[in-house]
This record gives sequence, C-alpha cells and structure tokens, in this order.
Amino acid sequence: MGKYRVGVVGAVRGMHVAAYFKNFDCDLVALFDINKETAQSQLKNLSEGAVLCDSFEELFEHNLDIMVLGNNFHEHAPYAIECFKRGIHVYSECISNGTMAEGVQLIRAYEKYGKEKGVIYMLAENYMHFLHNIEMKRLADAGKLGKILFSECEYNHASNPNDPSWRKRLSFNEKHWRNFLPRSYYLTHSLGPIMWITGATPKRVVALPVYQKLNKTRPTLSHVGDALSVITTFNDDGSAFRFSGHSGMAGESYWTRIAGTKAQVENARCMKEMNRVFLHYNPWDLPEGVDKPDLEYIPEWNDPDEDKIKGAGHWGGDFITPRKFMACIREGKQPEHPFDIYSAINMSSVAILAHRSVLNGGMPFDIPDFHKEEERVKYENDWQSPFYCMDGREPNIPCCANPDGEPTEEQINAYFEMIGIERK
Repeated sequence: MGKYRVGVVGAVRGMHVAAYFKNFDCDLVALFDINKETAQSQLKNLSEGAVLCDSFEELFEHNLDIMVLGNNFHEHAPYAIECFKRGIHVYSECISNGTMAEGVQLIRAYEKYGKEKGVIYMLAENYMHFLHNIEMKRLADAGKLGKILFSECEYNHASNPNDPSWRKRLSFNEKHWRNFLPRSYYLTHSLGPIMWITGATPKRVVALPVYQKLNKTRPTLSHVGDALSVITTFNDDGSAFRFSGHSGMAGESYWTRIAGTKAQVENARCMKEMNRVFLHYNPWDLPEGVDKPDLEYIPEWNDPDEDKIKGAGHWGGDFITPRKFMACIREGKQPEHPFDIYSAINMSSVAILAHRSVLNGGMPFDIPDFHKEEERVKYENDWQSPFYCMDGREPNIPCCANPDGEPTEEQINAYFEMIGIERK
C-alpha cells in the first residue's frame, strides 16, 4: 500500500509528536487547531499538499488512516470515539479520558466500533522509552529482580515563573486546562513507566497533597497551590507503587526505582546523568557471575535506530513510541500493556480518583476494571471535572485541596501584562 495518511489535532503538542510519523511511511495530510494563526505556522511542517481544517469533522474528508490527538489534555475521548466509528487508528497523547463517564463512553465505543473495524488505539506515552526505563524493563523481564514488590517514580518538572515565553504559547487564556490541572492528573510520565516495567495494574489508590504557600505577588493564572500529590496504588499482583503526578519541586528531575525480592534498580536523579543505572543486590545473595552487590553503569541502546533515537525529543521517546504504534498497525495487533486502551483508561482513572482522594483527606478509592460492564455502569454518569471544556462545561470540583491556591485579580492582570496579551 501507499503511505499512511495522518490527520493531526493540535498544532502545538499534536504536531510535535506527529512530526516523527514521517519516519514510518506516513504523510501528515491535514491539521486542525482552534487557533488558526498557530495552525498556519505549522503548515510548512506538514506533507506536501496538506490542508488546514476549520473543524475536527473536516479532517474526515481527507481519507485518513491515522489520527494523532494532541489537543487539550483532558478532551481526547470524544475525538477518539468519532475515529472508532470510521475505522481510523488513534494515537492519543496523555490521558485518554478527562472524566470517568468519558472513560465508559470511550471503552464502549471501542468495543462497539473499533474492535470490529480493526482500529489500533495507543496511548502515546513516551517516558517508558527512556534508556534507563528500557534497561529496568529488561532486568525485570529476565527475572533479575525477582518478584517485584514496590516501585517508585517521580516526574518533577519545575518551570521558571518569570519566563513568559512558554506561557504565552501554552497558557494564553484564563480557562486554559493548565491553569486548573490538579497535581495528580498529569501522571502518565510517572505511572506509565512503572506499569510497563512491572506489568502490574493499579486496583486501589490513596493520595495526599503537599501544599506550597504561594507568593501572592507572582503573576499567574494558575488556581493550583499544591506543589505535588503523593500517590500510592495497590496493584493486581500484590505490589505497590508510590509516585507523583506532575510535581513542582525545586530541581528538575526524573527518577524510577524498581524493588524486588532479588535486587532493586534505580537511575540517577540528576537530569544530565538520568540514564545512569544503579543495580543493588544483597551481599549474601549475589547471582552467579556477579562479584559485588552494587553495580553502576550506563546501558547501551543496542537499537538499529540509535542515531534517530538520540536525535529525537524526550530523550528518544518521541521516536520509539510512534515506531511501536506503526508496528502494531502493520501487524494488526493491539499495543502491549500499558499502551492499550484498557490500560489507558486505568491510568486516567487513577489520575481522577487520586485527586478525589486528595480532596477527601486521603480516602482510598478502588479503580474500576473497565473490562467489566458491571463496573463501568457505576461511572457512566460521573462527569466530575476540575476543567473548563470546549463544549461549554465548567469545573464542578476544586482543582486544589487548599482554597488559598486561587489567584488574585492583581496576579491575573500582572500575568497578562507579562505575556503582552490583553485580558478579555
């Protein structure tokens, strides 16, 4: 067959991830973004003859094989459902559903339309494919760590509050989702990798916030005063996870630790040394061929696409993830856990219910099994959300555990003055 025809939703993040599809016999033929100026700026990065669409529905006029969803973080499910009906493969960036009810709608639509039409759905989570996570997965799969008991992951991405450039590009209005993002929601960068490495699926979640007393003179649109959520899950294999969502502590870092009955492995917290791995054994229980309990090394890629991986965004993950997706399409098989649709909805459910745990003083919540209709039906009318939505829905739960997180009028006005945009 000829090249796969790809449509893109989202001219910023959507185009960033879609650009790598050009490596895999794909043409980017159509783009939709509500911001026409931003979409126009991306026309040069689309394939020859590509078009800019005025609506999501217009994308379907262009004989698409694949849809890349990189629109608002919490609004992918309605678009994915329309793709299922038309037999279009879906590559969905970040959480699959912004509410529990959308998770129910998404899986029902997939089972009704997507399965029959052979649709491949994949959660486009790229942090699994960092070199140190790949090495930890190799060790776990080879049985080097024994039975996995406990895993941790931190995604800590602080940002400069005095730098207006990215804010002007990504958070340009008061109702933007980033301004209402609970710390537990953006969790696929931390939960996804430890699910992938261990094979475990969360069944119960407990979470508590760490509140950061805010500087009320700082320009901001954010309504979130929590610095992080500390999230713990208890899993289907008897193990436990402890991880953060999107944390805002000092010092950017990304760290994973996997602890088993035979050994534990972790990476360096320093970003420059992120792929350095530390493997620890008990001195009295060294495996054959190992002469000391503490090993430190940087793994090799051993990948035929190593040069392209090293040149890709997110430490290579932006290349490997679409490569995996395209292999699934060619082979006609759904992605492995946790990239598949059931795992994606499980992760989204952890995000949503972890925040409810935060709002309820650490109350535990069971994660429904979306394979089972009797568990889905409990959530089919659950539209609780901290976000504004494109269809006019407004937040109906707080985005922060502490009401002091609300910005003042002075902060909001100072923000718009900082980024040079008139407040509407």
